[in-house]
Amino acid sequence: MSIFTMPSLGADMEEGKLVEWLVKPGDHVAKGDIVAVVETQKGAIEIEIFEAGEIGELLAQPGQTLPVGAPLARLGAADAAEATIAPVAAPISPELPAPAAPAKALPATTASPVPTGPALASPAARGRAAELGLALDAIAGSGPGGAVLLADVETQAKVQPAPGSGPVTPQKGKPGLDMAEMRRAIAAAMSRSKREIPHYYLSHEIDLQAAQDWLTTTNATRTPDQRLLMGALLIRATVRALARVPELNGRFEGDAYTPSDAVHCGLAVAMRGGGLIAPAILDAQGMAADAIMDAMRDIVVRTRAGRLRNSEITQGTITISSLGETGVDALFGVIYPPQVALVGFGAPRLKPMVRDDIVQPRLAITATLAADHRVSDGRRGALFLAEIDRLMQEPDTP
Repeated sequence: MSIFTMPSLGADMEEGKLVEWLVKPGDHVAKGDIVAVVETQKGAIEIEIFEAGEIGELLAQPGQTLPVGAPLARLGAADAAEATIAPVAAPISPELPAPAAPAKALPATTASPVPTGPALASPAARGRAAELGLALDAIAGSGPGGAVLLADVETQAKVQPAPGSGPVTPQKGKPGLDMAEMRRAIAAAMSRSKREIPHYYLSHEIDLQAAQDWLTTTNATRTPDQRLLMGALLIRATVRALARVPELNGRFEGDAYTPSDAVHCGLAVAMRGGGLIAPAILDAQGMAADAIMDAMRDIVVRTRAGRLRNSEITQGTITISSLGETGVDALFGVIYPPQVALVGFGAPRLKPMVRDDIVQPRLAITATLAADHRVSDGRRGALFLAEIDRLMQEPDTP
């Protein structure tokens, strides 16, 4: 028997709201299965379980706000010897330590934690159904007691078009995503970073013309959904350059730095309503450009839909932030703790560059590095940026 607890989804997270269960007592789960959805300042996060077994008892109810470490479920059948672990009372007492900001109301797209309509449904399912204009009582529920879960609503949406000429556009963000709270979370993390991490910064201009020419040729024979973007090549080069300067890939927690053999590359994704989330592409070190492109598409879609997993939020070892084609020339980022490096890419520009003693217009980009002086120095950082540059001149490398 073991207890599944509220996980920490970031260094500044103190509590989270249980939005819905995706399992019920008696279900068998494998390591990595998604078992619940928890709402945090980063939005609604899918929670994975990292132990195989049978769900014995759900100790917390949807709608409860629980501190990190609070018991959520018992894994394994309950018996008399285990009866000392009681379910968490619902609702949680308002005397819990309050956040610095005033208490906020639930987002307009969520419902009361206790279903009040004719259909039993989770808050996230009610919010999504309202967004799509679907009737809850027409959706078959797969949750405990026949409750409609968010996954049930998404399945119904695929076979039943929303009323009207197109999907309803929410006016105040996705369910479980509060932009003001996200801003506060970002501010807290960045304040901690600047307070605790001795940053140093470097920048370097990279000639992208060889990469652009290769992309043009490669994409000419591909359908739009199979085409590569420059961002995939930049991520691949950054991830592979870490093999040359491995100390930039890891986490500084407590008073110790722990390097990582795996590269879990965080990708800063801009939310349409404002704010940034940087979920990680896990185990990116061995990915080819096409695999990275597929991972980028998937993670951007799920980030903006509020369907990230806790492993993607908590396991990042380095972060990349890119301004795309419409940004400014360069960005100098702030390291996301407990990571020790952040790579920034500005907008690609045509610039006059000297090649073979001739001034030519060539596509170029400014790459920047923000790194932690406790684990690396400017010489090592410069070697890292130079390695990214070298790898970008070999875009046809598998």
